Amino acid sequence: MPELEIGIVTHYFGHINVAAIQITGGELAVGDTIHVKGHTADFTCTVDSMQLEHSTVAKAKKGDSVGLKVPDKAHEHDKVYKVIP
Repeated sequence: MPELEIGIVTHYFGHINVAAIQITGGELAVGDTIHVKGHTADFTCTVDSMQLEHSTVAKAKKGDSVGLKVPDKAHEHDKVYKVIP
């Protein structure tokens, strides 16, 4: 499936399995599928919910920094891709 690079992981909170992602291009919405790929990370997941400044949001755009629950460990500088159906 085609993918579009939309962001980068800026921090990972291991105790709650949340990745902070800086959106660098495009948009990300609840229900989208993302692919996180880095030096050791390589997984896909569906965005169930995301938070912006401690508030739940349905959509994020370029320039936003959001928190997402992820199923696996992510690392700073991992790239985030949106899977295009």
